[in-house]
Amino acid sequence: MSSKWQPPVNYRNRPIAILGGGVLGRRIATCWASGGYNVQVREPNAETGVQCVEYVCENVNLYPAAKANKGRAGTVTVHQDLETAVKDAWLVIEAIPERIELKVSTFAELESLAPKDAILASNSSSYRSGEMLERVSDATKTRIINTHYFMPPTIMIVELMTDGYTEPAILPFVAERQREAGTLPYISRKESTGFIFNRLWAAVKREVLTILSDGVSVPEEIDDLWKRMFVEGGLGPCQLMDRKFAHTIPSTSMTKNIGSSHITVEVGLDTVAFIEDHYIRERGLSPEKTVDFLKKNYLDLGKLGNKSSKGGLLPRIPELLVLDIGLAAEKDVLSAGKILKISADGKSKSVLVEGQSLPDGIDYDVESKRMFWTCMGAPGADNGEVFSANLDGTDVLSIVPKGVVNTPKQLVVEPTTKKLYFCDREGMRVVRCNYDGSSLEFLVTNGDWKEEGTENKDKWCVGIAVSPKLGKFYWTQKGPSKSGTGRIFCADIDGPATVGRTDAKLVLDKLPEPIDLEIDDKTGTLYWTDRGELPLGNTVNKVQIDGVTGLVVPNGRHQIFQSHFNETIGLKLDTDAGCVYVTDLGGAVYRCTLDGSEKRVVFTEENRAFTGIAVL
Repeated sequence: MSSKWQPPVNYRNRPIAILGGGVLGRRIATCWASGGYNVQVREPNAETGVQCVEYVCENVNLYPAAKANKGRAGTVTVHQDLETAVKDAWLVIEAIPERIELKVSTFAELESLAPKDAILASNSSSYRSGEMLERVSDATKTRIINTHYFMPPTIMIVELMTDGYTEPAILPFVAERQREAGTLPYISRKESTGFIFNRLWAAVKREVLTILSDGVSVPEEIDDLWKRMFVEGGLGPCQLMDRKFAHTIPSTSMTKNIGSSHITVEVGLDTVAFIEDHYIRERGLSPEKTVDFLKKNYLDLGKLGNKSSKGGLLPRIPELLVLDIGLAAEKDVLSAGKILKISADGKSKSVLVEGQSLPDGIDYDVESKRMFWTCMGAPGADNGEVFSANLDGTDVLSIVPKGVVNTPKQLVVEPTTKKLYFCDREGMRVVRCNYDGSSLEFLVTNGDWKEEGTENKDKWCVGIAVSPKLGKFYWTQKGPSKSGTGRIFCADIDGPATVGRTDAKLVLDKLPEPIDLEIDDKTGTLYWTDRGELPLGNTVNKVQIDGVTGLVVPNGRHQIFQSHFNETIGLKLDTDAGCVYVTDLGGAVYRCTLDGSEKRVVFTEENRAFTGIAVL
C-alpha cells in the first residue's frame, strides 16, 4: 500500500454516497447495502427517490453479499441535497446522466462538499474520469477513480480504473471492498476509453457487422456459433489463442506406427500471429498492436502458449496425469484403478482410463503423444502389466502383458532412445523395453522370485530415474515397511544387463522407505519420496550428485525439503516452472518449489489414493 495514502478513517462505520437513484444507481446502492454498508443516495426527483428505496427494500436480501452477511443489510436513505447525501461518506459514486459538463461540475462540487479523505468515483463508461478533472485540484485528482457497474444482480461485474493520477493503493483497496459488496471487480491497468469489456465488445460488434455486411453469415448462426465456442466451451479469447486442441483423425501413415488415430493440433501464439498477418496484408491494417506486439512481447521470448513451457498470454497451467490406485474404492479394489487428468490449478478433473489393476507409475512421450503406465496386478503373482494409450485415454494397448513381470512400479520415458524404464518390485528387477514393449531387458536382477519367493523386501526395486547426461540410471530398494534399511543404487545405462552387474553402485543407504525417484540433469540433483515413519519418512528428499561419478558429491548429505504427507508416493519435477509435484495415498496432490517452500494442496478427494504422476 502506498506510503502517501491511507484508507479513509473508520471507513467501515461510514456511509457510501450514490449520486443518482435511477435504474443503475439504485442497483449500485443495493449492492453496497447487501454487503452491510449504509448508503446515502442523492436523488433530486422525489418520486424517483421513493422508487429507489422501494427497490432496495424489496431486493437487498436477494443480492449475493446478503447471504454471506446472513441478512444483516445496511440502510438506504435518499436525500435531495448533495451536501447532506455526501456527509461523512468514505466513497462517493456518481451515477448521473452521461453529460460531460455535468460530470465536471459535479466533481468540482464534491471537492468542496465531500470529506477530504473520501474516494470519489465516476460510473461513466462513455468518458474517462481524466476528462472530468479540469475544475479539481491536483490533490483531489489522486483520490478519483472510474467504476463501471453493469446491471446487478444479473451481472455482478464491476470494472475499476485510474484517472491517470490515482494513488496506486486505492484501486486494490476499493476492489476488496467491492468483493464485500458481492461484486466481481476487474482493474484496468491504465486509463482507457471504454474500460476492458466495452473495448472487447466494440471489436466483436464491429467484426460481426462486417461479417453480416459481407454476406458471410447470418445473425442466427453467428449467435449459435458464439454460444457453442465461448459459452458452452467455457473458454475466453486469451485461453483460445494459447491452447492446443486434441483431434481424432482417420488412421494414416502419421499414426500407424503407434496404432493410433489421435493427434494434437498445437495452435498457440505463433499460429495466431501467422493468421493475423494474413488479415493485415489482405485488409491493409497496421501490424503494430497485433503481430508486432506478439512478436516483441511473446514470440521472441519463446512464449507460444500452452505448447510452450514458458506459457503465452496466460501463465502456463500444466495438466497432470495422476494414477488413482483404487485402494479407497468401496469394492473391487483390484479393478478400481483410474488415470485422472487434473489441471495444476485444481479447477478441472477428468477420468481418462478406468478399470485398472493397481496402477502405480506413469509417464508420457512428447513426440508420439502417448502415455505409458504400469499396473501391479495381484501382489506376489506374475500378472502385472504395462500399458500405453493416447493422451486422451483412447487406444489402450497392453505392451508388456501378464506373465512377463511381477509387480511393475514407477515408470519413466527416456525419449532420446525411445525406451521405457520401470522397476519390478517383487520380481526384484529393473526393466527396460521399447515403447511397444519389444526388446525387453532385465537391467538389474537381484534374485529369482520364483525360487526365492517374494518375501525378501530388501531386494525389492521400486523407484526409477534416468540421467542421459551422466549415463546412469538410478533405482530404489525400499526394504521392509518403515524399516530404515532402504537404499538407492545407480548403474551405467550402457552397462551389461547381467545378474550381479559389477557397475552397480550404492548411492545412499539407511533410508526409512524410499519410493519414487526423479533426477534434474541440469543441476545434478536427485529427488525421492520416502514413505517411512516421521520425522525422516513421509517426506520428499534431495541430494547433490557428482557430475563424474554419478554418486553423492564428496561430503554431501541428503536433505529433507518437504514433509508431513499421508503415505507419500508419486513425484514429478517441473523444472521450467521451478516446482515439484507430490502425491500420497491420502488422495492429495501437492505442489511446492524446488527449494521446498510454498507447499500447497493442488487437488484432493477423500475417495482417492494416488500413486504415480506426470506433468503434461
